[in-house]
Amino acid sequence: MTAAAVPWPPALVGTPAIEVIERAIGRGRLSHSLLLAGDDQEGLSAAGLALADRLLSLGSTAPSPYPPERHPDCFQIRPAGKSRQISATAVRELVGRINVSSSVSAHKVVIFHDADRMTSAAANILLKTLEEPPKATTLLLLTCRPYALLPTIRSRVLHFRFPGMASAVRVEGWEAWLSDYREWLGRLGQGVAAGRAAADGIFTLYGLVARYAGMLDKASAAEGARRKEALSEALDDEELAAIETEISVGLRLRMFAGIEEATSAHALELLKAGDAGARRLLTASVDSLERSAGLLRVNLNDSAALEDFLLASLRIWTRR
Repeated sequence: MTAAAVPWPPALVGTPAIEVIERAIGRGRLSHSLLLAGDDQEGLSAAGLALADRLLSLGSTAPSPYPPERHPDCFQIRPAGKSRQISATAVRELVGRINVSSSVSAHKVVIFHDADRMTSAAANILLKTLEEPPKATTLLLLTCRPYALLPTIRSRVLHFRFPGMASAVRVEGWEAWLSDYREWLGRLGQGVAAGRAAADGIFTLYGLVARYAGMLDKASAAEGARRKEALSEALDDEELAAIETEISVGLRLRMFAGIEEATSAHALELLKAGDAGARRLLTASVDSLERSAGLLRVNLNDSAALEDFLLASLRIWTRR
């Protein structure tokens, strides 16, 4: 087995997919192009770098002297700008760089982060490269949306799916927020039709929205600073802006997943207490949450999406 300094993400250690990859590397039979798909972009990036580390160490009894993100034979391409797209120009330039001999390692690795964000022109350029791959080069396509890639690209790469990698929400104050959210749901079930109870329900709603926005901004900035330290200094402003957007999107979607879990826990308590209508209310609430999460994916303002969901919750959970 080749030497490696970068561990696999804990959620992947010992999984069949990793065992297959490790065996293929050891036998020198790993495909030149792999699609790594999963439910968490940060986890996929960690898996891609761990795999790159092993490939960059091929033919050596010692780990690579460089971490993969700073290795001269490891090329990474990311969506750029606030539109978060991988352009044809970026892919064309990358192809030119990998069609030369390696600098340090006997092998070269290319990592496409958010590969589904390629434009049509970029995807077609990549397709030509997949048809005639450079020697001693492995292309890794990372995506949470594999079916957004061209079918012709998917047919030319070896697929590995890594489920269950979604990382915990690292947001200060998040557990307290979820607790207050569940308490608010409980008060809605007691009726807030008029007077002080109605005002309290509304004020709490907008308090939750304001706290959510503050937590997300603070956590995104902290995570952004942490990620930038680990990334190559060669990234330009557009690539950095895309990474910041990626961080924010990942955090807010995990936060919405936490809201869904808290809502389900609240409904389960009601069901245990004999409230037969809780299942119907939960279904309506989750449908509303998925709608709001969908709005987030098309770049609706974070606070507006949460406000949309909480207002729907106000209507749903007070209709007893």
